[in-house]
Amino acid sequence: MAVQEARQYGEHATACAGCAHCGGAGHRRAVAAFLARRDELAAGHGVPAAVAHSPVAARQWVSDELAQSARAVAVRDREAGAAWLDRVRRGTLGVVWGAVLALLLGQALTAVGAGWTGARTAGLCTALVLAVLLSAAAHVHRSRGGLLAPLIGEDNRLSTTRAVAAAWLLLLGYTLLFLAFRSPGATAFGLARGAGLLTALALVSALTVAARIVVTVGIAARRLQKVRADRPRPSDLLCDDNGRADLADVQYLLVSGSVLVLAAAGLARHPSGLPEVPWTLVLLLGGSAAWHLAAKCAEGVRPAIHSVVRSREAGDLDAPIRTGDDIEIRGYGFVPPGARAPDPLTRLVVRIGPVHAHVPLVPVPGGFANPTDTSLTVPLPADVEPGRVEVSVVTAAGLESNRVTIDVVD
Repeated sequence: MAVQEARQYGEHATACAGCAHCGGAGHRRAVAAFLARRDELAAGHGVPAAVAHSPVAARQWVSDELAQSARAVAVRDREAGAAWLDRVRRGTLGVVWGAVLALLLGQALTAVGAGWTGARTAGLCTALVLAVLLSAAAHVHRSRGGLLAPLIGEDNRLSTTRAVAAAWLLLLGYTLLFLAFRSPGATAFGLARGAGLLTALALVSALTVAARIVVTVGIAARRLQKVRADRPRPSDLLCDDNGRADLADVQYLLVSGSVLVLAAAGLARHPSGLPEVPWTLVLLLGGSAAWHLAAKCAEGVRPAIHSVVRSREAGDLDAPIRTGDDIEIRGYGFVPPGARAPDPLTRLVVRIGPVHAHVPLVPVPGGFANPTDTSLTVPLPADVEPGRVEVSVVTAAGLESNRVTIDVVD
């Protein structure tokens, strides 16, 4: 009933995918239905009587049922992601124009008694020009979240390095426009004093390019597994692909954000030229960037099979592997980061000779007992001929492990 309810509600969510409220509600409803169904099947309830007599048939039926429900959740998740991007686009535009309005009110209130100055006019003109440019960019990329589009990586996650580089670029753009409006005839803008700011921008920009190269090379070398996310999330800036807090990302955001705030404060104190960023802060930012890049280089692990053994139930006799037996594959890297959701788990495949066997989902209360990152259990298909057979694992990222040979007897 939970799966049927999710499918019925999914039809409504598909019909009104443009509605942000219904998209999010449809996703939450589908997730709740899946979790309820998983726990129900984990407790042994809801299995049809036609397959309940056979443990193998019952396990396969449960796995297929969960896989179908997981795909429904993934569809709702993508619909909720489209609605979230639309909300982000409108929300960021509201923040931009709200900041312009706040600046106008602040300048007007502080001008009482002190008088209106050319710097105030230059600040307002700069804010208006930037707001118009950002609004135009958001309109061009309206299907990708507006201003959020440049921050989304190829894996459909928010990029920490891109976000930091965009913040520094925005500060430099605002500074240059402000100085141009304030002193139209000036050309130097205090470049000597702003050497630290330009060096910091060069550092974060170089890190953005280097991080992308590291990821691309890692994928090409079949060392790094990347699974595309259904939608970007704000937590991507601080977490790894599994959603766990990443120390390298956190420290890079904190250090670069702190230096950025100090640079902006320097512009407010001395609006006559580029803000001065002390070289000690530039060195600190460089160390933080180096830490982040080193962590990127250390990421990635190839799936590897250590051994393949016959899975033995309680009371079974020790015996060689025969057709129809369950085999347990031991190793690591079978579930790459970002693939712990039910839908990516359904794409895990074991190649046994010429046969590709999908790994069955075995539910337990609160999760799955199979598959895991270090072990997989699959039944040996009937189409596998007796003899020496090679076994390998193909992960949800499409990466194949090493091959291990097993002996199958009659």
